[in-house]
Amino acid sequence: MSAAAAVNAVRGSVEVTLVESEAIGIVGVGEATIPPIRQFNQALGLSEAEFLRETKGSIKLGIEFVNWGAAGSRYFHPFGTYGRDFDAVALHHYWLKARAQGETAALDEHAFAFALARQNRFIPPVADRRMIQSTHDYAYHFDAALYGQYLRRYAEARGAQRVEGRIKQVRQDAQTGFITALDLDDGRVVEGDFFIDCTGFRAVLIGEAMGAGFVDWAHWLPCDRAVAAPCARGGEFTPYTRSTAHEAGWQWRIPLQHRTGNGHVHCSAFISEEAAVRTLLDNLDGDLLDTPRTITFRTGRRSDFWRGNCVAIGLAAGFMEPLESTSLHLIQSGLQRWLALFPSRSPDPGAAAEYNRLTVQEYERIRDFLILHYHANTREDGELWRYCRTMAIPDTLAWKIDQFRAGGRLVSGQIELFLNPSWLAVLVGQGIEPQTWDPLADLRGVDGARQLAGLRKVAAEAAAAAPGHAAWLDAALGAG
Repeated sequence: MSAAAAVNAVRGSVEVTLVESEAIGIVGVGEATIPPIRQFNQALGLSEAEFLRETKGSIKLGIEFVNWGAAGSRYFHPFGTYGRDFDAVALHHYWLKARAQGETAALDEHAFAFALARQNRFIPPVADRRMIQSTHDYAYHFDAALYGQYLRRYAEARGAQRVEGRIKQVRQDAQTGFITALDLDDGRVVEGDFFIDCTGFRAVLIGEAMGAGFVDWAHWLPCDRAVAAPCARGGEFTPYTRSTAHEAGWQWRIPLQHRTGNGHVHCSAFISEEAAVRTLLDNLDGDLLDTPRTITFRTGRRSDFWRGNCVAIGLAAGFMEPLESTSLHLIQSGLQRWLALFPSRSPDPGAAAEYNRLTVQEYERIRDFLILHYHANTREDGELWRYCRTMAIPDTLAWKIDQFRAGGRLVSGQIELFLNPSWLAVLVGQGIEPQTWDPLADLRGVDGARQLAGLRKVAAEAAAAAPGHAAWLDAALGAG
């Protein structure tokens, strides 16, 4: 992704060298994305049909959360909005009022993405904002290894020079500390003016060489392992990811064209590795295709993402567990920020400071969103859930929860990746009950219950008219 974004930006005016080794494996469990990935692909000029073919991709309208707030609970985090606000008062306040008056329809039912997802159907959004079909968004499921190979070919075709090799030593200027070159294990030397560290958890450049420390968030997000295994396609070909909570973690289900991706994210303090693997294998809906493998991780971020003439991208910059599919997005947003602050031969310390400021904000806001899923639970079947329910949480998250609980208010102090509809989905889905609603909903003379019923009807009818997920995908692949 870094090489492709760089060559697309510089258009041959700067030499881009990609150093990587086939001998080093990739984590490669990030097979689900969020809608901004479409902007990244479009910026590169990629055809959606070709991308889906090359990566064995499918459609993602959101995430279904099973057993999270409580055992037996189920809710949907949709991409897009809950219909379209029909008044100056936000739609969810009318829903809160209607529910207090006896309405039983779930919040989910007011999102067109959910209406499509529960029927396993899909159509792309339309531009006409008067139509319910304009209110949803979508992303993709795809094979991350195939995506990497696809982008490698893209980058090389546009002038990136790929060097096969492993980094043996990082050379630095004795006075400035800037990186001057990489010594490879076969004796070759790769010089450069600026270096993007994509070396994964080791952070060979930004961490080992440049000395950027690691800010550990394990006390808030204690899961530290993921057992991953693909299985044959089975069950419904859902246009959404499913996340199912278990006793000491949760399991993802990601349907691709050729297989289903599965993984069990868990906390090693509360479950043995053998039990974690068994939990995964007991909950597959197809034949196992490969030996389960375990990835060990720590949730957190680098103290600095950009130091001197080096910026860390991806796992070298930090790790957010895959609960809301943010890993690939953080690569994308890091690259976009870097290109917006593009360095000269003598990088500006002010640009690095601004990059670090914005990136810290992004990581911390995503961190809070993930913590919310764990903290707001009433499960009693595992020590992990009891720990998360009673742990102290960041003040920034506590403020959001308190505002919503008091009056259904969705508040933010900074730019957020996850906007109000996403926070609303999880706050309601995890069982946080507002004490009241916006008092203007009682004063404006709007029949909110009737408006909401009409929205549900239109959404269900429009979804029923859409093609099935598999049928739409077949047509898209054939037309590209």
